[in-house]
Amino acid sequence: MKKAIVVGATGGTGASVTEELVRRGIRTVAFGRSRGKLEQLKANLGNPYHLAISVGDAFRPNDIVTASEGADVLFHCANVPYHEMVSKLIPLGESVMEAANRLGLKVVVVDGIYPYGRRQMDRATEDHPKQPHTRKGKIRLAYEEMLFEARWSQAKVMIVRLPDYYGPTANEASYLGSTLEAIAAGKMAFFIGNMRVPREYVYLPDAAFMIAELAARDEAYGENWHVPGAGLISGREIVRIARQASGSSKPVIPLGRGGLSLLGMAVPVMKEVVEMLYLTEEPLVLSGDKYKRLIGPVRATSFEEGITNTVRALKKKK
Repeated sequence: MKKAIVVGATGGTGASVTEELVRRGIRTVAFGRSRGKLEQLKANLGNPYHLAISVGDAFRPNDIVTASEGADVLFHCANVPYHEMVSKLIPLGESVMEAANRLGLKVVVVDGIYPYGRRQMDRATEDHPKQPHTRKGKIRLAYEEMLFEARWSQAKVMIVRLPDYYGPTANEASYLGSTLEAIAAGKMAFFIGNMRVPREYVYLPDAAFMIAELAARDEAYGENWHVPGAGLISGREIVRIARQASGSSKPVIPLGRGGLSLLGMAVPVMKEVVEMLYLTEEPLVLSGDKYKRLIGPVRATSFEEGITNTVRALKKKK
């Protein structure tokens, strides 16, 4: 990997992947819609000489092509809001793939676990049946099928699947991101889903490291890969660690179907979370066996360290 472009570089995963690539000394282009956010990202990373920024619209292939000059790997970290997923996810992916196909790029697509549907094995391997029963799961499965279509004959693509994630760059796209932001700010917080059931989360710096490792392997393309977290943890334990790190004792209120539906009257994205709540009650846990067997050890920062680091970093931003 000589030069990379990160599409959606100012989002949660995109910012973390950009930071990891810069840390490795790889020439990188951070691509996004907001010049201000891109400049802030570069400043946060110390204005490294090998990081360039490019303002453009990921729905316009020509913008991506122009920004990708000299790149050999494209990291597709852009996403769409929950309430626009059905109408915009596939057009976004097609735009990225059209640009990559024109240039003959390798493409690393960062995605989640929605296409699997309900859990059918203790630790889901990449062969877990894809039987989505939700609208979002079905559109994500159609998205995967589009990515691997034969029409993109000049591009090589892989999909890297993450569980729920958290970290200093996580934003509202992460269930846990807004919770930790509120705790760090000493405010009342909401927690989406059941706080008693242990679930899997991955620390974004760990995920970015493993994504970069995969991107550097020619043999990794053409497949799905799982990037697991550091194990399982309940919402109650997350809140305990986060409060300890922030010094806050403000309440954290769990949001179930009723609360999300009520909030959804004012914030459309909240209503859209309801159909995915099954994942907070019947968690699907990813197996990292394929990664360990073919790439190397899974990087797994402990929740105590990761959550503490995240809250401290968020406090500094305020």
